Amino acid sequence: MIVTAATTILDQALKFWLIGVFDLAHRGTVRLTPFFDLVLAWNQGISFGWFQNGGPTAQIILLAIKTVAIMVLAVWMARARTLLATLALGLIIGGAVGNGIDRLVYGAVVDFALLHAQIGGNTLNWYVFNVADVAIVAGVAALLYDSFWGIPAAKAP
Repeated sequence: MIVTAATTILDQALKFWLIGVFDLAHRGTVRLTPFFDLVLAWNQGISFGWFQNGGPTAQIILLAIKTVAIMVLAVWMARARTLLATLALGLIIGGAVGNGIDRLVYGAVVDFALLHAQIGGNTLNWYVFNVADVAIVAGVAALLYDSFWGIPAAKAP
């Protein structure tokens, strides 16, 4: 639960600071490195901006689905047999809660991190993301690692 709480708090604190203190909305794009910018994007959909045009009803449905998913993941975390799986599920739940709070407060998920690369004369942009998204991806990667190299599943009698 510590990982879940820390992930949610870090995600929400950074979003609060970027919106309320740093005022990213009025600053526009802020270049931090040649490959990383801060931008403000409101994601009303799900991963990679899918399902963005559903309106308030879609937001309620997505929030309900997210709530059920968090409950299922919490049960899984309570039954996890390895520390890595427990930490991974904590990251995933913390990220889901952070993005869920955004949906409740703003009606959309706050995304702000943009990775990009200049190749030839073209700029290649990755999706705009946030700390919660990074936690979810890291958690899924850790779960995959644990499933392949963690404690073997118990054999049936």
